[in-house]
Amino acid sequence: MSVTPPKSAGFAARASDVATAVWALIGGLGLAARRRLTSHPEIVLNTGGRGDGPPDLDELWRDFNRKLSGLFGGKGGQRPNGTGGGGNGGGPNFQPDMKSAGIGISLVAGVVVTIWAASGFFIVQEGQQAVVTSFGKYSHTVDAGFNWRFPYPFQGNEVVAVTQLRSVEVGRNTVAQATGLRESSMLTKDENIVDIRFTVQYRLKDARAYLFENKSPDEAVVQAAESAVREIVGKSNMDSVLYEQRDEISSQLMKSVQVQLDRLNTGILVVNVNVGSVQAPEQVQAAFDDAFRAGADREKAKNEGQAYANDVIPKARGSAARLNEEAEAYKARVVARAEGDAQRFNRVLAEYQKAPSVTRDRIYIDTMQQIYSSVSKVMVDSRANSNLLYLPLDKLIQQTAAAPAVSAAPVTPAPEPSSVGSGNADNRLRDGQRSRDRDAR
Repeated sequence: MSVTPPKSAGFAARASDVATAVWALIGGLGLAARRRLTSHPEIVLNTGGRGDGPPDLDELWRDFNRKLSGLFGGKGGQRPNGTGGGGNGGGPNFQPDMKSAGIGISLVAGVVVTIWAASGFFIVQEGQQAVVTSFGKYSHTVDAGFNWRFPYPFQGNEVVAVTQLRSVEVGRNTVAQATGLRESSMLTKDENIVDIRFTVQYRLKDARAYLFENKSPDEAVVQAAESAVREIVGKSNMDSVLYEQRDEISSQLMKSVQVQLDRLNTGILVVNVNVGSVQAPEQVQAAFDDAFRAGADREKAKNEGQAYANDVIPKARGSAARLNEEAEAYKARVVARAEGDAQRFNRVLAEYQKAPSVTRDRIYIDTMQQIYSSVSKVMVDSRANSNLLYLPLDKLIQQTAAAPAVSAAPVTPAPEPSSVGSGNADNRLRDGQRSRDRDAR
């Protein structure tokens, strides 16, 4: 029992035979052309495909037509020595089926055109852009995704990473033969030499400008950075470049490099500039290190002196303010006391002018009272005929303790004697004076 193969399998097998025949025909045409061009007499045509020589063109053509006829339902599907050759199977009188051949060629051409058209599809990854060109000229820019363009040779595309962070190092360590200095050596404003190295980080902001406006945009970044750093360092002193303005130099470099790249239309955005090392040449590096340490010591001493001044000056100002306040208080106290004494003297003077003797006695008594109140000695009258001597020691001790307080207290002005009792006071004073005189005698 025979099994009939499916039509799809038979069609695939026939298509494979057709492809094999096409390649065989092309190969035979090439060999035949080479044989006819060389025209060697020892090469003999192999009619019918026998012998060791290359196949004949007629035989190749008949084989190709047989396979095409078999593929599209023709009757010439077998070889000439088979049973199914028929009138179109082969032989010297074989005529190809041009209709079947045209259909086969159209099918092959359609497959080729489909494959050619499918070659225009391309994928752009995230963070990338593709620049499409028409016959080498810029056409448009596409973003991430699945895109299509006309196949080669009409259009082409080039994919670039626009979000990728790129970096270039400026300040190579190579030594120039003419000067003996490194490429990183720069001349400062005060005619000194410094070696500076830094890194420029950038990304793309315009893929078209990056690809078509400059031949080598990455090298343009290096050249712009070298030009910018030479300009900035040439306007600065060596000390400021080495120790003081490193951060400021970095920001100035970033702005200057971006301006130059925009002028060149490179499509590059400078993200950051990292200044790596700034130092003097190796021949004088030790001297500059000593100078730097001396400067650091100077700054340290200056800071310590400033700290001491900040600690002492406020204290001195506080002491001066306190002394000023104490002096002002003492001045006010002395002036007030003097004014009070003057007022009291004026009052006593007025009373003295009214009754001089009474005022003198009153002043004398008050003064002696103040003096005796602070004296610890006791005077005893020895003429008294008494065997019992009474000493009030408790009162004497109290008076002695209270004497400093009494002496420190302001002296109150004497009360003004009345004009009515002035005569009686004079009589009492005169009697007291006479009694003291008798005791003295």
